[in-house]
Amino acid sequence: MKTTQEKHTIRLKVVNTVGVMARITGLVSQRGYNIYSIIATPTEDPTFYTVHLVLQETEEKIEQITKQLNKLVDVIKVTDISHNKNYIVREFIMVRVSTSKHRSDILQLFDMFEAKMLDLTQNYAVASLTGSPRKIKRFIDAIQPYGIQELDRSGEFAVLDV
Repeated sequence: MKTTQEKHTIRLKVVNTVGVMARITGLVSQRGYNIYSIIATPTEDPTFYTVHLVLQETEEKIEQITKQLNKLVDVIKVTDISHNKNYIVREFIMVRVSTSKHRSDILQLFDMFEAKMLDLTQNYAVASLTGSPRKIKRFIDAIQPYGIQELDRSGEFAVLDV
């Protein structure tokens, strides 16, 4: 078992009840784990939610927290999908970048990464992008030198690819 910390995406199916998110985050924080990102959305059946929880921990600790999450009331299923090739993992980002000096370079980068232009003024450009976490990181690294004014990320989410 690996002893190095890696990013793990844990997918939970939970009953849509008051307090279920508090119990999940409470358990994780009580154990001293830091939540990298968390997304909770209703499923096709509004009585259930899908929660995507991203933690950076060792495999041993992920296995431990997965077992503990499975014991929580209103948690139906817990799956560590980090190394499962049957899932398509995506992330969404919105970014505002200064365009005062390098407007054409920034627009070219947006085009190269297939980012959707949301707003463009003389001083800034706002774009959104959906892609794999790796693509999102490459995009951020590419536009960082031009002056990111604001950046918001959704966190990772996934669906089963069968």
